[in-house]
Amino acid sequence: MSVKSDIKIERKDLYAPAKGKFAIVDVPALQFLMIDGQGDPNSAQSYKAALEALYPVSYALKFASKKTLDKDYVVRPLEGLWWADDMSAFRARAKDVWRWTMMIGQPDWIDQAMVAQAIEVQRKKGASEAIDRLRLETFVEGRCVQTLHVGSYDDEGPVLQRLHEEFLPANGLAMTGKHHEIYLSDARKTVPEKLKTILRQPVR
Repeated sequence: MSVKSDIKIERKDLYAPAKGKFAIVDVPALQFLMIDGQGDPNSAQSYKAALEALYPVSYALKFASKKTLDKDYVVRPLEGLWWADDMSAFRARAKDVWRWTMMIGQPDWIDQAMVAQAIEVQRKKGASEAIDRLRLETFVEGRCVQTLHVGSYDDEGPVLQRLHEEFLPANGLAMTGKHHEIYLSDARKTVPEKLKTILRQPVR
């Protein structure tokens, strides 16, 4: 019987940072199932449709991997890249103009053919129309600073302000790339004050 892989355990440096402390990490190339969109994650139908495409295909890939390759793994957490054309709108929490890439990491043995097959299976089951916008892509993030935030998503501001205005300048670092969040909690089942989110920022 195969051993179940879990990236949160295998790469604690990337997926188990300490709360309240900033850590510099080097993130290797990792592949993700991705989908792009725009709008308020709390109300935009496009966001809801994106998750309704991501999760079923990710679970279909897990089951196919276990059945055909005898390789089992824990489905990885939802992650998101966030930005806005005008970053002042991002800081002002004008969520309707936010742009995002929602993504779920995939083990390196998952390939394009497996993804295409999983998408086709889910399409036949009446999956979200957003399923056709999914893509498997290798994401190279490199050097980053990250921390664990516990609490509401809307309370991330002070943490990010400390990162941007204190930690980065003090360490001679500058931001590059998109704001990255990794959701360790299920927002549907967790009260806001207990949500665990990794906040990650690529730097140079």
